[in-house]
Amino acid sequence: MSENNRQEKTQWITTVIISSSLQGHEISTSLQNQRHRVRYSDSVEDGSIIFSVSGVAFLLSNAQGLFFTDRELFFEKIKKFMTIHRNGFLLLSAARHGPKEWDMMFKVQQRFLGSNLRLIPVHNTAEAVKLMLTIAKTSSKPHLDNIRYRMLMAKAQIVEQSSVWKMLHQRQLECTLINTT
Repeated sequence: MSENNRQEKTQWITTVIISSSLQGHEISTSLQNQRHRVRYSDSVEDGSIIFSVSGVAFLLSNAQGLFFTDRELFFEKIKKFMTIHRNGFLLLSAARHGPKEWDMMFKVQQRFLGSNLRLIPVHNTAEAVKLMLTIAKTSSKPHLDNIRYRMLMAKAQIVEQSSVWKMLHQRQLECTLINTT
């Protein structure tokens, strides 16, 4: 048990590939401050943040900036991002998500309905970084296996200690005894 606690307390560190357009952004600084290995690339879509070990990618977009850009260009950018990254998330950043921002999210969802795009509203850099790290960590192989193991153990414990399960098991035994006599 103490070994599991030690493993949980150690910080998860990974390599992150970030678009060169985000080189001076707070997100890249925050990831570097948390000791993640940040690599910049000109060959990824502007605003992209990729956790290659986990197989997840994020496209960061400022909601306020979308009101002043061509919507079709933005949709093409998302489409290109989704064709490259099958496990992609669109982070729509706004200090406050008002009616205009929710309307924009609705239009994006409508346009990409049925695709594997997941749209996540975020309010600030700290929230975005925490969210990305949580998704990336839970999607990485060692942590995913650990989560599956814990879920199986929890399920087994619930089944063993469930009064309903015990009652059903008792009924099954009674039915078996009645059928054999």
